[in-house]
Amino acid sequence: MNKIEHLGIAVKDLAASNALFEKLLGVAPYKMEEVESEGVRTSFFLSGPNKIELLEATHDNSPIAKFLEKKGEGIHHIAFDVDDIVAEMARLKGEGFTVLNETPKKGADNKLVAFLHPKGTNGVLVELCQSITPE
Repeated sequence: MNKIEHLGIAVKDLAASNALFEKLLGVAPYKMEEVESEGVRTSFFLSGPNKIELLEATHDNSPIAKFLEKKGEGIHHIAFDVDDIVAEMARLKGEGFTVLNETPKKGADNKLVAFLHPKGTNGVLVELCQSITPE
């Protein structure tokens, strides 16, 4: 793993949270998008070299909706940048971690993503992110 790619924060109201983080960080989000496969709308902020992703559920069955219902707003995951997501998934499986998806999937911000089950990572949902190179 290269570095922390971003911190993901689950929010109930993306517009209100965007306004709050704009005041907090002094910058507007650099990107907003919907990831239908995950049932979320996201916005990304830069704070120095660090990124923060805000996540709002688009339907009641999305993982973010379930998280909000169970735990409320707050840090949802920590994402790590990797060069080869398939190799990293295999390495982590070999180390005994539970990878939640068999193959990487397209995530927000032009990334391939995979997740590790929080039961094996001290209760923290870990996301692996590999940048998708333009063809």
